[in-house]
Amino acid sequence: MPESKSRKKATYTPPPAKSTGPKVNAPWFLPVMLGLMILGLIWIVVTYLTQSQYPIPGIDQWNLLIGFGFIVAGFAMTTRWR
Repeated sequence: MPESKSRKKATYTPPPAKSTGPKVNAPWFLPVMLGLMILGLIWIVVTYLTQSQYPIPGIDQWNLLIGFGFIVAGFAMTTRWR
């Protein structure tokens, strides 16, 4: 039976394999990530122990928000860790 020229499909050729190795983080990434989380924890502990007078006097309970901000920034960095 003759083959139809209009229905002929091209032969599938797979794309070439990428030869890049696994991606790694910069050497500063892990210390910064852990440092932000620890800094946030220390900030909150100091705020509670000094009854919101330190680390920044005069902003009262906003010190807690700053501490939690450091912790959230550290946890956000964990999503990019490889």
